[in-house]
Amino acid sequence: MALDTQAAPDRTAPEPGQRRTIGRLWRDAIAARRDTPAYLVERRDGWQPVSWGEAERAVDEVANGLLELGVRKGDTFAIIARTTYEWVVFDFALGLIGAIGAAVYPSSSMPDAVYIVEHSESVGAFCEDEEQLAKLASLDLEHRLTFADLDALRERGRRFAREHPGALAAAEAAIGEDELFTYIYTSGTTGPPKGCMIRHRNYYEMCRSSAEAGSFMTGDTLLLFLPLAHNFGRLAHLLGPHLGYTIAFCPDPLRVVETLPAVRPTVFPSVPRVYEKVHTAVQAKFAEATGARARLIDWALDVGRQVSVLKQQGRPVPRGLAAKHRIADRLVFAKVKARLGGRLRVAVSGGAPLSRAVAEFFHMLDILILEGYGLTECTTAATVNRPDRFRFGTVGPAMPRVELRLADDGELLISSPTVFAGYLKDEEATRAILDDEGWLHTGDVATIDADGFVKITDRKKDILITAGGKNVAPQDLENALKASRFISHAVVVGDRRPYIAALITLDEPEVAAWAAEQGIDAGPSTFATSEQVRTLVQEAVDAANEGRSTFGQVRRFAILPRDFSADEDEITPTMKIKRSVCEEHFAGDIERLYESA
Repeated sequence: MALDTQAAPDRTAPEPGQRRTIGRLWRDAIAARRDTPAYLVERRDGWQPVSWGEAERAVDEVANGLLELGVRKGDTFAIIARTTYEWVVFDFALGLIGAIGAAVYPSSSMPDAVYIVEHSESVGAFCEDEEQLAKLASLDLEHRLTFADLDALRERGRRFAREHPGALAAAEAAIGEDELFTYIYTSGTTGPPKGCMIRHRNYYEMCRSSAEAGSFMTGDTLLLFLPLAHNFGRLAHLLGPHLGYTIAFCPDPLRVVETLPAVRPTVFPSVPRVYEKVHTAVQAKFAEATGARARLIDWALDVGRQVSVLKQQGRPVPRGLAAKHRIADRLVFAKVKARLGGRLRVAVSGGAPLSRAVAEFFHMLDILILEGYGLTECTTAATVNRPDRFRFGTVGPAMPRVELRLADDGELLISSPTVFAGYLKDEEATRAILDDEGWLHTGDVATIDADGFVKITDRKKDILITAGGKNVAPQDLENALKASRFISHAVVVGDRRPYIAALITLDEPEVAAWAAEQGIDAGPSTFATSEQVRTLVQEAVDAANEGRSTFGQVRRFAILPRDFSADEDEITPTMKIKRSVCEEHFAGDIERLYESA
């Protein structure tokens, strides 16, 4: 089965013969001379705007400074920093001179950081501070820079520009659209990370496609906390200049909740975990209500549910119901919206599967979360739900100029101008994912309905086959379990086993609040062994099992004494579970689930 989506020409299309480079994207943004700020940066005295003119000067000066240092087209330069204005300036500067950026997560361990910098053959590293730079102490690099060196680098750039006024323009002119722009390293859920080679035209086309999908607009304010070492965050930063929205940087993901009301974004791209946390907090708040307040919340949710169903079906909302919805919004929904800044127009979810229950809950509150799907190998997104065309439980229809096909075994294949050039120094892995016709084999099992909406059912390699020969998709069960506000993470197991079981970690603050309400004398250290807590989790398991075939139900579960942790290498920087690592770390718990089976 194939689905080909072709969009009408739009204003973001390049002129005939124009090279699709990141330098061209940046220069076009500057030429637009927009009045709105390019960026918002939090300083000691509050949020300060950065104009497009200021950003242009910074990028040009850093680019000239790099040329003065001897960095040239084809050289690789690593970046290790949080999501900041400085990161973005350096990235565009590298793009202008044809150098290749190799992004490293700031949370990476020393061995992981060294691996990427060595594997990419970086000539230098740009780090947020000395602590990050210290991770690379064992390497012999030509250039070691931190944010503290930026002013001096810009001064060198100004001097170089005066002495060589045409050097930067010549460097830009020498870059072809098929030249490499960046190496983005996969998060390595199944082994060492692989370096995805992304061309200039790949990200240019990704920005064009995203613009045509219609979720972002000029004049928007986007709060960006996603790591720029990940393709989702990188797209948000590149799309800002392309469309002209303002980017507000939140370097610390733990401060997102307090930053949302301060920035009041109209667009908020996020990973599911943030929405799950807000969902849990709102549910808990609603559960505390009593008397008239509880009745008001129940009434408002019922109204929201009715409106949500009609909107999902594309049907008009009757006048009377619309009036009730406005009252519900003013008395209940607005308080939830205020937690997200009060101006949110578009919420986007990517990077991992979003629970349908979470998406539907937010929609009842008049907050639409648009879920998309993609992977680094196709330069971020291949499908996305639209504000006027969405279906919960799916990742939306194909992006413009993306063709989708299902292989005989259900694997989703992608053909698009955004498909990457391959894995750095790994021809065997490249051949395994890119076939002779250029189709990208995603490794994800999917369905495509008659209207073109795609549903990812699981990772091809993660499908569990029970001892009875039944295929079970673990992600679907895991999402159903995480719909409970008391469950933080779940890993479903059962490959070649007689039945399905699950490893479950608790959302300790929620369980603690529940225990206090129930008058139960238990704390985090005893939750895993508490019979009352086990009964609570059993209710969540029963809810997740409801409506499933017997072979696909969780028969037994273990409550783990702690949550999965990035420090233990059990989750990636984008909060994806490393299934094999978790199974290895808790092998004893898994074996006990099958004792006397």
